[in-house]
This record gives sequence, C-alpha cells and structure tokens, in this order.
Amino acid sequence: MPGFLFSHSNMTELNGKENCRLAEGKAHKKKQKAFGADLKSYLKCMVPHIESGIKTSNSRNIMLSAEEVIQWSQSLEKLLASQSGQGVFREFLKSEFSEENIEFWLACEDYKKTKSDHLHGKAERIYEEFVQSDAIKQINIDYQMREATAKKAQDPTHSSFDEAQKTVYILMERDSYPRFLKSKSYLNLLNQLQTNTSK
Repeated sequence: MPGFLFSHSNMTELNGKENCRLAEGKAHKKKQKAFGADLKSYLKCMVPHIESGIKTSNSRNIMLSAEEVIQWSQSLEKLLASQSGQGVFREFLKSEFSEENIEFWLACEDYKKTKSDHLHGKAERIYEEFVQSDAIKQINIDYQMREATAKKAQDPTHSSFDEAQKTVYILMERDSYPRFLKSKSYLNLLNQLQTNTSK
C-alpha cells in the first residue's frame, strides 16, 4: 500500500511537470503565431500608407520605398541591413519552414554586441536553441562544425558562433535568397510600391 501511494504521488508530480512543459510549448507556439500575424498585418497596412509612413509600436516613422525594396535585390547583405527586409525575408523563410536560419543569424548579430559578463548565458541559449543536435530550431551545419561550435560555446568569446553564422549566411545566400527574389511576396510588394510611386 505505501508503495502504491508513493508511485501515485510520483505520477502526480510527473504529470504536473509534463503539463507545465506542454503549457510552455503551447504558449511559445502562440507567441510565434501572434508574431507572424502581427507582421503580416503590419506589412499589409504598410503598402497603402507609403507616402505618410506608418507608426510602429515604438512611435518611430517607418517609410518603405520602392528604392529600398529594389536594393534588397542587390545582395543578401543589403536585405538583412533593412529592418523591414528582415521581416519580409523571415516571413518568406517561414513559408519554406526554414526561419531558423535568419533567427540564428540575428541571434549571432545580437550576441556580438553583448557585454562580456553576459556572454556565457547568451552562448548557452543560442547553443541550446539552434546548435545542439536535438535543438528545437536546429540549423543545418555538419557534425564537425556542430562539435566545434559546442566547444567554443562552453568557453564563449564574441566570435564563438562566427563560423556557424557564416555557414548559415552562405546557405541563405545560395539557396533561400534567390528564391525569395522570385517569390510572389517580394514581387507583389515591389509591384505595389512602384504602382504607388507612379501615382
């Protein structure tokens, strides 16, 4: 009887932990969906208001011009240098189920600006989210690079993720970026902006 009670309490505890994990996972998915929906509505309302610009949540005016969107086609570097470009490209990568690439790239850019005393925590988070072999948003790098990056993340410096970031950048540049430039999302946006400019 005591054994039964003991195993029952353990089961209750385990179920509680499992429910927490499930709830956290659902909350994370909801946040991702909410972000996607917010970005879509943001882009939809961006196009008709080119002349006036639109207010974002932090009260800055954002103007998206046909010139800027044309510049995105010059190089992936120019696309990623633009906040709006990052957003549109991320939505495109989501449609191809490869948004982990831009998310990792952006996390690395942020990591490079991190103060030295916060490097360890951020390195651990980036490694767990993108690099380790069972990561939720695992990036496409080979075994050797995964191992080398794991070692660098244990004793982090500002360049710990440079090699992996470069590999992911090249992957996006050769693979996703050319498809993005031919995609309906990019061409429609450019079309609408050019139409508005010529009015």
